[in-house]
Amino acid sequence: MVLGGRAVVSELRGIAGLALPIVIGLAASTFHGVVDSIMLGPLGAVPLAAAGLAAAASLIVTSAVWGTLSAVAVRAGQAKWARQNRHICAILRNGLALGAGVGVVAALAMALVWALLPWLGQPPEVIAATPGYWAFVSLTLVPFSISVVFRCTFEAVGRPWLGVAFASVSLGAKVPLNLLLIHGPGPLPPLGLMGAGLATLLAETLAAAVAWAYWRRARAMRRLRLRRPVLATEVASCAREGAPLGLLNMAETGAMAVVTLMIGTFGTAALAGNQVALSVGGVFYVLPMAFSGAVAVRVAQEQGAGRPDAMRAVTLAALGLAVGCMAVVGAIMWFGGRTIAAAIVEDPAVILAAAAIFAVFAPMQIADAVQSVMLGALRGLSDTAYPATVSMVAYWTLGLPLGWVIAHHLGQGAPGVWMGYFVALIGSALLLSLRFAGRTGLRGAAPAV
Repeated sequence: MVLGGRAVVSELRGIAGLALPIVIGLAASTFHGVVDSIMLGPLGAVPLAAAGLAAAASLIVTSAVWGTLSAVAVRAGQAKWARQNRHICAILRNGLALGAGVGVVAALAMALVWALLPWLGQPPEVIAATPGYWAFVSLTLVPFSISVVFRCTFEAVGRPWLGVAFASVSLGAKVPLNLLLIHGPGPLPPLGLMGAGLATLLAETLAAAVAWAYWRRARAMRRLRLRRPVLATEVASCAREGAPLGLLNMAETGAMAVVTLMIGTFGTAALAGNQVALSVGGVFYVLPMAFSGAVAVRVAQEQGAGRPDAMRAVTLAALGLAVGCMAVVGAIMWFGGRTIAAAIVEDPAVILAAAAIFAVFAPMQIADAVQSVMLGALRGLSDTAYPATVSMVAYWTLGLPLGWVIAHHLGQGAPGVWMGYFVALIGSALLLSLRFAGRTGLRGAAPAV
């Protein structure tokens, strides 16, 4: 099997063109946490730490939502390149039904996590500050899930900038709503932390409403509005295809949330510093996520068109771009972590904790880039069960126990917890790369010019 070098190079522009709007759209969504960190920082370490706990739990649930609903993008991409345009309408309508159901389940899952907080060893003053904020963040998952379905579909049919527009609506509304609801200027009562949660709910609901209105009214969407029945069998089929992806994402981000809970045992300053690092790291994390989403769509499209050579070229192009971008991000974290933390908070203890965690995050970026691209490529091939198993084993049986040992028994403190996660990330990236090579015959491909 010959893999042309020119084919890989020719895919670079296509991958970058698809990944760019996904990056911007995901960054706009992720900036909700950054906005809360910046605007809640002046209120003290407790509100910041409370927001961090909610963000950690929300990350698990929203990642499961993304994974489950990404099956919509894969199906729509395969249908588009197989020239089954009418089927895309059915995929979207059934996807919206699935999105609504997934959103409700996700909100209930968040509520369950909140009920378990007293048994997870978190600071009592932080738990006491969470109820209102947590409730609003939980409810946000319903409109968020609807928005994800629209964005997945638009990306698959070659309209990724629409997702950027809708995410920008949410972020554009978030900042002024935070100002009004956190501080309560004029006659409005200051709601503090709870106000930030309400602002998130209102902003995400507005974005979902705008996406829905555009789909129903815009002339450009006429082909996606064809009447097709919503069938329980189709919704269930899409859910079964997406469930392993949701489990995979939940395994990874769930491990990250457990890392946050473990760091909480080192005190409020460590937990607040971890929130600062995670909120900033989350912004950069959208880069590998975007490349993963882009390669999943492109691999699905090429699979639908029956072009295996193109699938390999797409994946190698995405891998090169992702590793290059994340190497730059790692350098920023390594050399500028303390400066970034000081720009967000003033507490010296929190700054010190965040800077130490940034130092661990820096080298993690390369492994994350490799893992994310390979996950996307396998997702485009509808290979989801194996990656889910790899994630469960790597993070939960290796990363978390190792992190506890490094942190508590080797005296590395909060950063040591993330060191264990880093080891698991390397193992996962390696196994998924071998899986993709085996599935596509890449190990037997000879480079050609």
